[in-house]
Amino acid sequence: MKAVISLGGAVARRAKGPGIQLGAVAAGIGLSALILMTIGLSPGDSLTTLFRGAFGSHFALTQSTLKAVPLALCGLAVALPLRIRLWNIGAEGQFHLGAIAAAWVALSLPDLPTGALLPLTIAAGMAGGAAWALLAAIPRAIWGVNEIITTLLLNYVALQLLAYLLTGPLQGSQSLGFPISDVLPSGAALPRLGSSLIHAGVFFPLAAAALLIAVLRFTKWGYEVRMIGASPEAARVSGMSATKSILVTLGAGGALAGLAGTIEVTNTFGQLQQGISPGYGYMAIAIAALAGTNLVATIAVAFLFGGFVIGGLALQVLSVPQAFVLMLQGIILFCAVGGARLAAARWGRPRRKEAPSTP
Repeated sequence: MKAVISLGGAVARRAKGPGIQLGAVAAGIGLSALILMTIGLSPGDSLTTLFRGAFGSHFALTQSTLKAVPLALCGLAVALPLRIRLWNIGAEGQFHLGAIAAAWVALSLPDLPTGALLPLTIAAGMAGGAAWALLAAIPRAIWGVNEIITTLLLNYVALQLLAYLLTGPLQGSQSLGFPISDVLPSGAALPRLGSSLIHAGVFFPLAAAALLIAVLRFTKWGYEVRMIGASPEAARVSGMSATKSILVTLGAGGALAGLAGTIEVTNTFGQLQQGISPGYGYMAIAIAALAGTNLVATIAVAFLFGGFVIGGLALQVLSVPQAFVLMLQGIILFCAVGGARLAAARWGRPRRKEAPSTP
């Protein structure tokens, strides 16, 4: 884990534009094709099936877009703290706490009209994710406790908390003993766009990225974040508060991951249950690293990874395991790491002075 985090950090610090990311995707797909050949499968047929299953039809595009929503929000939850060199490895746990808090509010207030229940549910989910992130942010800000360890361990605590609640306080009255909640009231779900399966949540990552970009670019706090990320020592000498930035960035990241959990539990599943995340929080680490902390690129990479998840289901028709998608994502990330290191070495190499020509 430490090695992966260190390598991901290399991409986040050294990516110099879209060239490395696009090259990493191309190289990752090429290497994956070679791996498919070694197990006796046709690379052409397999990759065609992958991309056709992800983007080759209206239904595929719809499903890839829906998968991209939680991936993009969790990616932003990781990318924002990276601006001040903090690794939020806990987006998975924050996602689950957001889902728990949203479900709890929706089930506790089922008779509220949609105009009141929906905002309360969203606010509860974001507050749950933010509070879970602050459990790691406060020790990091005050005592310097490594946030990588605390956020990672809190993921497992969140999963155990979910398991307890689904066999106790939140277990549904009609669950027949299964660990699942009652169906959430329809007023807690986001409206759909026309007759399609796409809901209004697709606009949330775009709005969140636009808001974060504006705050980081035009506010005093955003300037402090940029300064701390560029040179922590210079920011400290200038009197900038790293404590405040740690709390705000990790808390805001947790709120975004909690929002992703809220959308999934209210719209995708309609009730709280185990397995509501196939690992969105962990995929978000690769997404943010590959995007180089660029918030717009984070959304684009999330859409690509969402397509990989959906396309991976189509690959199973060819007897390619779903784990192939995880391998593909890992290969792309490590290709990006290698490209970033090579580019950094090339850009950082001083030019040799040419010897004067002899007369």
